[in-house]
Amino acid sequence: MRAMVMDAVNEPLSVRDVADPVPPPGGVVVEVRATGLCRSDWHAWAGHESVALPHVPGHELAGVVAAVGDGVERWSVGDQVTVPFVCGCGRCEWCRRGDAQVCPDQQQPGFTHWGSFAERVALHAADANLVGIPPSVSFESAAALGCRFATAYRALAARARIAAGEWVVVVGAGGVGLSAVMIGRALGARVIAVDRVVDALAAASRVGAEHTVLADGVDVPAAVHRLTDGGAHVSVDAVGSARTCADGILSLRRRGRHVQVGLLPTDDGLSPVPMARAIAWELDLLGSHGMAASDYPSMLALIESGALRPQDLIGRTVDLEEAARMLPEMGRTSTAGITVVDPRR
Repeated sequence: MRAMVMDAVNEPLSVRDVADPVPPPGGVVVEVRATGLCRSDWHAWAGHESVALPHVPGHELAGVVAAVGDGVERWSVGDQVTVPFVCGCGRCEWCRRGDAQVCPDQQQPGFTHWGSFAERVALHAADANLVGIPPSVSFESAAALGCRFATAYRALAARARIAAGEWVVVVGAGGVGLSAVMIGRALGARVIAVDRVVDALAAASRVGAEHTVLADGVDVPAAVHRLTDGGAHVSVDAVGSARTCADGILSLRRRGRHVQVGLLPTDDGLSPVPMARAIAWELDLLGSHGMAASDYPSMLALIESGALRPQDLIGRTVDLEEAARMLPEMGRTSTAGITVVDPRR
């Protein structure tokens, strides 16, 4: 099969023929019909995540089951499926109670094993992790759910537990940020989007942001406090930097909730956070790490009803060669919306 291969950290990627995967016990092989190009893939390419080389990235995917391993009971060849980017073992106490996103023995396609920037991908613990795609949801839309959309949904609905009428500030209007804007609006919140790119803010306005703030050197927290008459109830850092994390936390009102979604890679492993404000204002600082397959039904119901439209966030569809050129640039550029890769092109 053809796949995008990473042979070294921070070096050009190649597209070439590699061996077809085989289904692991309890797992499946999926023929990839669509897979998202995500900033998390760039983190692995840049060396912020430990991967065994050579490596095939890609973790947001949708496709058709092509082969089934021993022990799989719920899935058959031909089923149309997607999968969370965090796949639980299906056996531990966390998986049994529906929290596979924090499974201590988790697998992550595109990180712990070869991923979906390929014509086929092997997935583990299929009965615990695969999610059927409803007929009304396209492969491209389903691929957008695996990381960015599902992450944003859990961050707002399960972690921050936003309520209708609350102010939510989303820092970063890329794939996760735009998903958070759309979800916040669908759940009845009043959303402010922050980004340094004008086109990204325009996209945020189109999908539901009530206000936007251009991060061009302005005091972002001060601007949010003015717009909300005292600060947001909830903030989401969808970028992952010391500045965006601090802007989100400092944009909160007293007793607000901050959800950290963007990774915060540093050389020493320590991330600066304005803890003095968190203590004095009794802020809740929450981590959010994807979403388990067991949580998908409520999100899919909103999509089927038309309240959420992930397809509106898809900007373009590219082939593996173009994706291999685009991925190294993701640390320097910001693209409004989601880019989807079709490995069959």
